[in-house]
Amino acid sequence: MTANTLFYIILAIIIIDFLVDQLLDALNAQHYNDPVPDSLADVFNEEEYKKSQQYKMTNYRFGILSSTFSLIVLLLFLFLDGFDFVDQIARSVSDNAIVIALVFFGIIMLGSDLLSLPFSWYHTFVIEEKFGFNKTTPKTFILDKLKGWGMMIVLGGGILALIVWFYQIAGEDFWWYAWILVAVFSIFLNMFYARLIVPLFNKQTPLTEGSLRESIEAYAQKEGFTLEKIFVIDGSKRSTKANAYFSGFGNEKRVTLYDTLINDLEEEEIVAVLAHEVGHYKKNHIIINLIISILTTGFTLWLLSLFIGNPLLSAALGVEQPGFHIGLVAFGILYSPISEVTGIIMNYLSRKFEYQADNFAKNTYKAQPLINGLKKLSKNSLSNLTPHSAYVFVHYSHPPLYKRFRNLQG
Repeated sequence: MTANTLFYIILAIIIIDFLVDQLLDALNAQHYNDPVPDSLADVFNEEEYKKSQQYKMTNYRFGILSSTFSLIVLLLFLFLDGFDFVDQIARSVSDNAIVIALVFFGIIMLGSDLLSLPFSWYHTFVIEEKFGFNKTTPKTFILDKLKGWGMMIVLGGGILALIVWFYQIAGEDFWWYAWILVAVFSIFLNMFYARLIVPLFNKQTPLTEGSLRESIEAYAQKEGFTLEKIFVIDGSKRSTKANAYFSGFGNEKRVTLYDTLINDLEEEEIVAVLAHEVGHYKKNHIIINLIISILTTGFTLWLLSLFIGNPLLSAALGVEQPGFHIGLVAFGILYSPISEVTGIIMNYLSRKFEYQADNFAKNTYKAQPLINGLKKLSKNSLSNLTPHSAYVFVHYSHPPLYKRFRNLQG
């Protein structure tokens, strides 16, 4: 195979990926005006349903614009030898492979983020604002962006530097060291995410004493579930949309409730949502997802080790001097079809887990409060109640509301 052939394979993967996404989005958009299932007829009144349709269509059109812009930029970058240009800049800074990789990806990531910044700003301050969701101030938006860059530099840069170093000292066997590093980091992050990362962006406070905390603790005690850490997060700082999640394990396990969730739902509904989250823990979904993620990462790194030394990867992107960082970019694009397949499998598994967590909540608490809570959350976020089955199959990590309702009623 020649570098030219590989270039066109990379080009085909990028374009086909774009077209498939556009097809799925278009199929989904055709169902925006479908009649709402009878079981969900009480989620929206006529005016709210029209608003929901407008919100979905606005996001759909905006998605076409932003994704088309991203595709054009990437294609221009490829045809104009952009990777070679950035590589030359990186090599002018240092001869050290680690420094070259850090500078190279730093420029790529920063440039990509700056190009997408106007779209992110528009989505937050125009679309989300128009439909009453946005609570983010320009100051918070900018601080979030700066903090994100800081994390990318410290965490992403640190891991990248170590992986390049492993490649320098171990050659093709670097993937073992890299896999151990990523596995340890994943476990650490899963365990301490709420303690270390969340406080950088949100304020967390223990749920105050009162009826809600008593109800939650009574449920947890009934299920033999030790739960001392119940936190409320200031989600209203950025959006009116509500959420709740379970994080950590062992002594670090905790439930986090958005303040918007507490404001939008009744006490029984909140306990039902929490019972669903406890179900994820009891069914070992967090551990299973972590193990699958680590195994998938190991497979990806092993596959990378088979190809990373091939100079064709660099040549295909128009870069004359081979390097680990260039090979990593080319491999990432070539691997994307496999990544799509694993993503579909993970989403399928996630939907199964959601049913199991719903059943746990139904069997250990009550089904109706969870149904009512899910309906309110869907209403308040203007959710799509009639998604296309193909779009659900590829993109949804949660079953559509009508299927969850049917399962809970069964």
